[in-house]
Amino acid sequence: MTVSHPQASPASKSLVRALVTPEGVDLRLTLASAGERAAALLLDLVIIVVALIVLTILAVAAAATMKAKSQEVVQMIWLLGAFVLRSGYFLLFELTSRAATPGKRALGLRVVARDGGRLTAEAVFTRNALREIEVFLPPIFLMASSVAGDPIDGLIVLMAVIWSGAFMLFPLFNRDRLRMGDIVAGTWVVKSPRFALAPDLAGAANRSVFTPAFTFTPEQVNAYGVKELEILEDVLRRRDPRTLKAVASRIQGKIGWAPAPGETDVAFLTAYYGALRGRLEHRLLFGHRRRDKFDKA
Repeated sequence: MTVSHPQASPASKSLVRALVTPEGVDLRLTLASAGERAAALLLDLVIIVVALIVLTILAVAAAATMKAKSQEVVQMIWLLGAFVLRSGYFLLFELTSRAATPGKRALGLRVVARDGGRLTAEAVFTRNALREIEVFLPPIFLMASSVAGDPIDGLIVLMAVIWSGAFMLFPLFNRDRLRMGDIVAGTWVVKSPRFALAPDLAGAANRSVFTPAFTFTPEQVNAYGVKELEILEDVLRRRDPRTLKAVASRIQGKIGWAPAPGETDVAFLTAYYGALRGRLEHRLLFGHRRRDKFDKA
């Protein structure tokens, strides 16, 4: 199988990091640059603003047809909706299996745990709770003061700008391009380009599944989920002999597979990839999506 990869520039090479997963796979991840992270955030903010505009139009239309007391209720509902949208947008999208907001998906980015383990809900909550302090706190304070009619001192505005600027520029001053929220939560934002499965890999996997030497039991195939499937696909593309051997040994030990004489690591992994992918696709037809080996669904 021949796979071509674009040549990495010196700048992009400086953002490449080694990550050893719990499955023992030594992957090379490319961190998102500060520009990519800023662009993704800008896209997400545009989506949030558009949603707020729609919410405002609906609230104004509803308030226009109601009495004064009812208008106050509409205002409270708007404030609650705006808070939920601002706070829940990033949290809910990053809790999905893709671990990315629409802005990150558009830029081919996703959030991962820096220790190579599973991205936990606690980590996602922590990194997004810090965003409130990093990005949203000064503008909210200034808007609240303006709405209340309180005069805003120029020094306070300057301090708010410095506050936001310091946090927003923070990724430029550390080699891993981390936000403060990433440091506290133990997360990275990495590039996650989506490739179509190469025809020769898919064909080889399908052919290997039906050979007598590679007949897996349902229990053996159910040992892993979508996350491990993606890792295995990446390993098969890279074709690094040491990684292939390590991953094959790991999977064989987990599922209790005894290699036959002459059986190669590539042949075994290709066959197991085909069996795992077929099993996951079959389960998906019935509404069951197993995110990873920890998911009991």
